[in-house]
Amino acid sequence: MAAQALFTDWATPLLSGPLSCPLAPAKPPKIERHDLAAKLHHTNTGLRPVDRYCQHSDGLFVSRRFVAHPRIRAWHAHLLPALGLQICRYDFYGVREHDYYLDLATITEDGSVWTMHDHYLDVLIWRGKRAEVVDEDEFLSAALAGYLPQQQAERVWEQARTLLSDLAQHGFELGAYLAAQGVDPRLADFGEVPLCS
Repeated sequence: MAAQALFTDWATPLLSGPLSCPLAPAKPPKIERHDLAAKLHHTNTGLRPVDRYCQHSDGLFVSRRFVAHPRIRAWHAHLLPALGLQICRYDFYGVREHDYYLDLATITEDGSVWTMHDHYLDVLIWRGKRAEVVDEDEFLSAALAGYLPQQQAERVWEQARTLLSDLAQHGFELGAYLAAQGVDPRLADFGEVPLCS
């Protein structure tokens, strides 16, 4: 517990409340690969066929259906390496649970294969209303277990804090936030993807 307290001193201000113990069981980082040539999404739960890949000036767009999922019909995402973000939009069968789901990640490209190394922390956005960080317990457990070195964990935590602040400054409008980062704001619409090659 002493080691945990020392490690989480720098993290405490971003937590929504006192850190509850025990933390979630530590899990290895999620690493996903997108094989553009084969149109396959390699996930931690298996291979998934992709309906569409599209490279654009800011990254990669991906869209695929969910098969036999009770809540989600389809998933669309923009992988944005320069921002360290995977921006997701889910099509729900029922009431929309959130407008955007942002994964904090390191994203790399090697030929026709894109790789996303997930950094545990995610940010949910309700457009024009609010945003919040989720999965802090998984993040801290992973850092304590050594899956994230402390310096990297601190950078990710700072990224999340800055992201929340920037989103608030732009009225929780993702398009406005993207434009301020020099990214095409139309990506937030998830309609016809602009600037695809």
